[in-house]
Amino acid sequence: MPLRCARCWGRAPKWMHATPLLVATHRNHVEAALALIQAGAEVNAKDAIQDSPYLYAGARGHLEILRATLAAGADLKSTNRYGGTALIPAAERGHVETVGTLIAAGVDVDHVNNLQWTALLEAIILADGGPRHVEIVRQLIAAKADVNLADGDGITPLQHARQRGYREIETLLLAAGARQG
Repeated sequence: MPLRCARCWGRAPKWMHATPLLVATHRNHVEAALALIQAGAEVNAKDAIQDSPYLYAGARGHLEILRATLAAGADLKSTNRYGGTALIPAAERGHVETVGTLIAAGVDVDHVNNLQWTALLEAIILADGGPRHVEIVRQLIAAKADVNLADGDGITPLQHARQRGYREIETLLLAAGARQG
């Protein structure tokens, strides 16, 4: 059983029940997180809302903690409450270096979450089309993300990019073989 914060266990709301490592990760307390990982803290232990230190560090772009969780055996197939890997929220939030780190670690670039979206789709649908998201789309394409993998409504990344006027992303998708139909 993972070590839990004894002081707050039982008194805090259910969503607050977290391991000390997850608490350190939430606060981006790098030194504390690294010490806990070195001491053997479980990087995949999830709280009541399905966050783990690995997933949270990836989603929030806490790169030093993320790298330490990866080195300590993070489960790359682990998913959050939305059914997404760490890559999906990292792509949506524009964490360029985090996305590169997760791709290099081997996270599935075409994983589909409960909303029927991939990292590529979230980097378009929930983003602003700016330089960080253009770079993330570029990274995902270079990692062989399926540029024609549509969302649950059958709308492709190219269609989403066009609807939002993201011309640079549209150009990248077309160059990568996105179908226009």
